[in-house]
Amino acid sequence: MPATAYAGPMSAPASLAASAFVRDLAALRPADADGDGPYDGIGMGRIFALAKEYKAMPPGEIEQLLEDDHHAVKVGAVSIMDWRARDRKTTAEQRRELFDLYIRRHDRIDTWDLVDRSAIWVVGEYLADKPRDVLDRLAGSATPMERRTAVLSTFAFIRRGELDDTYRIAETLVHDPDELVAKAVGWMLREAGKRDHQRQASFLNAHAATMPRVMLRYAIEKLDKAERDRYLAMKRG
Repeated sequence: MPATAYAGPMSAPASLAASAFVRDLAALRPADADGDGPYDGIGMGRIFALAKEYKAMPPGEIEQLLEDDHHAVKVGAVSIMDWRARDRKTTAEQRRELFDLYIRRHDRIDTWDLVDRSAIWVVGEYLADKPRDVLDRLAGSATPMERRTAVLSTFAFIRRGELDDTYRIAETLVHDPDELVAKAVGWMLREAGKRDHQRQASFLNAHAATMPRVMLRYAIEKLDKAERDRYLAMKRG
């Protein structure tokens, strides 16, 4: 079978070791890929599909993947965590282990796509029935991706109609200078607005003039034109 047609294991892998995942990931590299990297040309969808086959990988093995310097391998690591967290068969203890691993090794979850691939299910869903002060600590971090995790994790609560955490974290980050954090805050404000438009409007009325423009644009993206124009005028003013 040519490399371009490889679709990952047909059943659960014989080994759930990090080394087995790396081997199977390398096998996904198209024969005609540009570059000399072992994972060049592998689409994200194929990495996600392979990770799903490895979702029962022990946390210690996942951590080995996070230590890898190849981005594709780290994408695989957080995808394994995400698939495991989504699985209804995953126990409460296993969810705690995934959460602890994510927080403890956030130094390796250091790009926006790694955060977006895993924060909502691994962090947010875990905290759904627990105290959420860890998000305030992350929101106060000097590391932008930790701040992105803080606000993005609240999407798990938004889906439940719980908006307090989103707005509390947004207040902390409303003037964040990092564009990737600002985009995430705007995104969550937009999602929260779908649940309670008036509360979104109150927040924007208070902050539209001073929040980063990219945050504002993300937040108002789904509003009607008249509202968008009004908030943009506040920003210009």
